[in-house]
Amino acid sequence: MASCLVVLSSKGKALISRNYRHDVPYSTETFVEKVIDEEESQVKPVFNVGGVTFAWVKHNNLYFVLMGKINCNAAMLIVYLHNLIKVLQEYTENVTEESIRDNFVVIYELLDEMMDFGYPQFTEPKVLRQYITQESHKLRILDDDDGPKDLPSAMTGAIGSCPWRPTGIKYKKNEVFLDVVDSINLLMNTAGEVIHSEIMGALKMRVKLSGMPEVKVGLNDKALFEITSRKAKGKTVELEDVRFHQCVKLNRFDADRTISFIPPDGEFDLMTYRLPAKVKPLIKIDAQVERHSGTRLEYLVKATSQFKKSSTASGVVITIPVPPDADSPVFKQSTGTVKYIPDKDCVEWTIKLFPSMKEFLCKCTFGLPSIRQHDSAIRRPISVKFEIPYFSASNVLVRYCKVEEASGYQALPWVRYITRAGNYEIRMN
Repeated sequence: MASCLVVLSSKGKALISRNYRHDVPYSTETFVEKVIDEEESQVKPVFNVGGVTFAWVKHNNLYFVLMGKINCNAAMLIVYLHNLIKVLQEYTENVTEESIRDNFVVIYELLDEMMDFGYPQFTEPKVLRQYITQESHKLRILDDDDGPKDLPSAMTGAIGSCPWRPTGIKYKKNEVFLDVVDSINLLMNTAGEVIHSEIMGALKMRVKLSGMPEVKVGLNDKALFEITSRKAKGKTVELEDVRFHQCVKLNRFDADRTISFIPPDGEFDLMTYRLPAKVKPLIKIDAQVERHSGTRLEYLVKATSQFKKSSTASGVVITIPVPPDADSPVFKQSTGTVKYIPDKDCVEWTIKLFPSMKEFLCKCTFGLPSIRQHDSAIRRPISVKFEIPYFSASNVLVRYCKVEEASGYQALPWVRYITRAGNYEIRMN
């Protein structure tokens, strides 16, 4: 339960505030002292002073702060602040001090709808956008025939309603698009050995369904087959750190591992997960750096694809760090384009399409000044970006995606697998 919300500037000046319960003295001095004026190593995201709990999030040099005194759930307060920022981004695109000043009327309306007497209410931007707009409204005198208009169940919280999905949605063609996106975080040492790797995954959906459908999604979850004592036909995976969208029925998932939900309309992340698996480098990088007479630096970079033959990586960008005082670049590569970016002290080697089991080379030569300080830029790691469509690094598979709706229409589910680089880095000699 929250008592007061305040948005502060980088200097601690209050831009927006709303006191919901009036049981906490409205003062930002304590927060400024404990967070803004404190050393960064001593700052805490949640702290208690004089019986008042402070929870805060920093975004674009703005401090979003919730204060509470009774039954303060720290996780709930932090999640609410993140949702508030997402809603403000829907209305202002970029949440800054200037945008808050320009839209303070709409923001106060949002604060009143999103929280009532300290309890979070509606945090779905798509639902809020239908009833809180940035357009002005003219007052008029109601006729005798004009009665009060009933608000939709999504806003009133009626039994069985879904705050994240309005009623009356209709589509000529009912479709569900489900993307299984794996992001690989990997770090290799100078010997080419993987010293850290993990897969951060997400199930991203784009829903175009009429009415109030219920969608059921099944995965090759190892826990599912252990609960049901069934034998899996293929590979199974053990998911960790699973997080669901609020629409998912958690009691159903705990019972039989079925992901059942009434989806929001449009795009949203159904769930995220983590796999602490040892991942084989899909694109292996070997880099050698040589100095010649102290005035010339030469890089030799070899990129090798190590994924299955039927796949092709696209949008491959290999970023090679170089010293800030390097000049006179000369490039020679077997494929793609190479560009020197002096503002970032790096070279970008771009390969549009990288087939499987292929090897490409890039040679970069730079001039160096004769008198220079000790250089540490070369020690920065090489970073790689890529995307491999129709490939699952985590082996997470969608066993089924069913849509049920009272009208009985047929919906087309589409499933796609994508693997891309997250924090993918290789250290150099």
